[in-house]
Amino acid sequence: MSLPFDGAITEFFETGAPDHVRAQIEGADKKDILSPSYPHAERMKRKTYDKQMAALQIELVKMQAWLSKSDTRVACIFEGRDAAGKGGTIKRFRENLNPRGAHVVALSKPTETEATEWYFQRYIRRLPSGSEINFFDRSWYNRGVVDHVFGFCDAEQRAHFFNQVEPFERMLVDDGIIVFKFWLNIGRSEQLRRIMARERDPLKQWKLSWIDVEGLKKWDAYTDAIRETLDRSESDHAPWTIIRSDDKKRARLNAIRTVLHGLDYTNKDAQAIGKIDKGVCGGLDIWDA
Repeated sequence: MSLPFDGAITEFFETGAPDHVRAQIEGADKKDILSPSYPHAERMKRKTYDKQMAALQIELVKMQAWLSKSDTRVACIFEGRDAAGKGGTIKRFRENLNPRGAHVVALSKPTETEATEWYFQRYIRRLPSGSEINFFDRSWYNRGVVDHVFGFCDAEQRAHFFNQVEPFERMLVDDGIIVFKFWLNIGRSEQLRRIMARERDPLKQWKLSWIDVEGLKKWDAYTDAIRETLDRSESDHAPWTIIRSDDKKRARLNAIRTVLHGLDYTNKDAQAIGKIDKGVCGGLDIWDA
């Protein structure tokens, strides 16, 4: 089987990855959690996960019915390194919702026309209307991290973004849009393990891009950009929720719980939603480089 990018990801694992990262991956079982700082020693068991997820799916359907009747608008921003689990988490949010009112926004690079517009303009066109919940699989925060790391913007453009992002999000909230901002945080070894798995899976190779390959070499640059972006865009009206995503199951459950606990929808069952795992899901204090 031919590998995308001529096997560049495997080559990085063999010759470019730090020794401790390579050793962690080679010495681990498929189900092992690789990050030594992760708050759980083992992945959540499938039976436990399925039971909790089933209860949350019922609550999500109730939540959407309330959105429809109240004309409430919700925007969920999902950010994180490549393979952190953004798309998989969004999929679990939407799998039992009416797709007409639950949209995924996953934009490609700007067109020539969009590149001449105000930076936030193309995102504004995808904001939710009444009764909608929109999920942004990456967002305007590209400017703070990916664009900066790869030189797609200059220092002045990035500084302009940081000057505008807080008032921009304040305008959204003041206009009645409920905003959830999630940063899915993944350890370096787990990220590389997932990306290598994609490289070998013909059904998932489409998820890979040149950015993913080159990004593996820029871990430290990403770390610095992420830290600065989180610090400079944290606010009372649009705070970040950090989710440690080395265990996909716990990440998905806690993201959904965060949204459900944050909305005052009809017939809400707090016991069915369950408690948020504060070691996995919290504020900037749990972000781990």
